[in-house]
Amino acid sequence: MATPHYDWIAYHATTRGDHTAMVDLATGREFTYAQFHDRVSRLASGLRSAYAIKRGDRVGVLAHNSSDVFEIQFACARLGAVFVPMNWRLTVPELTYIVGDCSPVVLMHDAEFEEAALQLAAACGVPHLHPRASAYERLIAASGNDVTPEPLTHDDTAALLYTSGTTGHPKGAIITHGMRFWQTINLTGPERLTADSVCLVTLPLFHVGGLDVYANPLFHFGGKVLVMRGFDPADTLQLFTDPTAGLTHYIGAPAHYLFMAQLPQFQTAEFSPNLLACIAAAPVPLPQLRQWEERGLPLLQGYGMTETCGVITMMEPEDRIRKAGSAGKACLHVAMRLVRVDGTEAAPGEMGEVWVKGPSLTPGYWKNDAANQSAFTDGWLRTGDAALIDDEGFYYIVDRWKDMYISGGENVYPAEVEEVLFKLEGIAEVAIIGVPDERWGEVGRAIISIRPGFSLTEADVMRHCDGKLARYKQPRSVRFVDALPRNATGKVHKPTLRQLHGGV
Repeated sequence: MATPHYDWIAYHATTRGDHTAMVDLATGREFTYAQFHDRVSRLASGLRSAYAIKRGDRVGVLAHNSSDVFEIQFACARLGAVFVPMNWRLTVPELTYIVGDCSPVVLMHDAEFEEAALQLAAACGVPHLHPRASAYERLIAASGNDVTPEPLTHDDTAALLYTSGTTGHPKGAIITHGMRFWQTINLTGPERLTADSVCLVTLPLFHVGGLDVYANPLFHFGGKVLVMRGFDPADTLQLFTDPTAGLTHYIGAPAHYLFMAQLPQFQTAEFSPNLLACIAAAPVPLPQLRQWEERGLPLLQGYGMTETCGVITMMEPEDRIRKAGSAGKACLHVAMRLVRVDGTEAAPGEMGEVWVKGPSLTPGYWKNDAANQSAFTDGWLRTGDAALIDDEGFYYIVDRWKDMYISGGENVYPAEVEEVLFKLEGIAEVAIIGVPDERWGEVGRAIISIRPGFSLTEADVMRHCDGKLARYKQPRSVRFVDALPRNATGKVHKPTLRQLHGGV
């Protein structure tokens, strides 16, 4: 029999009702757990009355980060509906595929996305549009708070989170209530989460990092969540150093830490010893880790993905300096394997593809049997990530399998080359892609943005690599750009780089 789903917000309204649950930094609004519970109840009642939302219906959200997004998420849970946050950075044609795939009964949207919402409704036959802001508050104010929660179990679908779709169309990863619970448990030990914890959310709330590391786990414990409309380097760094904010947890991509470290105030920043700052979403250059360690804030590396509702591995705080460069060990309720191309187990120190299994793993992709068949083998998800493990059980995420290229018969993992180049003074950002070569099949090309006040030439880059990398790993050409293209979570978007700079 499946484990029942419990309403975290309703529970804390009775036990910690006067404690702050959430702060919307853009508007200054603060809500206690009692207020949060009341607003969720009224919103759920309003959605049921206005749009006849029922169990299993999808509720689409096209909006920037705000406390409202979390209210919508928990209101959906009260109704047994499925929360579908959408990437507002996508074009209307890209969103049309997602909306058509999940068929929401209502699409709730920010005012600035009204035109896009109208086009999506016309193209996909969305029955209802609901603009946020004033219409949202009117719905809450006009509704009762006596909605009867839908009985759910951990097997019921809580959300659909659509992957970035770097190859083909985006896939809707099914997130169940049980996955979210086990994600919370997996974070508890290494991340020291308690009711006194305070996290800052800057990652977008259509992404698993924004929702489930650490916001939803803190709602489980009755902690406080600070919601930033979008990542701002100066504001984030200020909260890192403000003792009155009481910040204890943060997760960002390498780009976020890069942008903060480029601020003048970073050089004199003093960080709270209680702050656990996690860096994830992409392999991290060691020089970047050392830079933050020298300023007094060693970063915790982690590794996860949408399909696992968050973390797969996490670094314990006491190991973050000793094992710098590692993403930590497998979480308590996660099974991991490193698998060679032939399907056999990789040995310690040998590269392999990460396979993962456990209760936080998605049951599959929404209405996509082909993707399910290609992604899963005997219940194991093949992640497409290359990694190795040391003799103590610490994992080192090397790169994406698909980003690897073969030069003269040798595998080259771009992240390894990028780490070496990152040590060259003057480089702000760097990415390596493989490009066609008549002699070697493929060779590396470095795409580099230069820090203000510095100048570099292709010859400077080549000299820096000489003696630090095997010849087949060294890039054979360089392209200088103003900035690298990134997706919504701060990852460098390699498909765009290959499209723009992958020619001969």
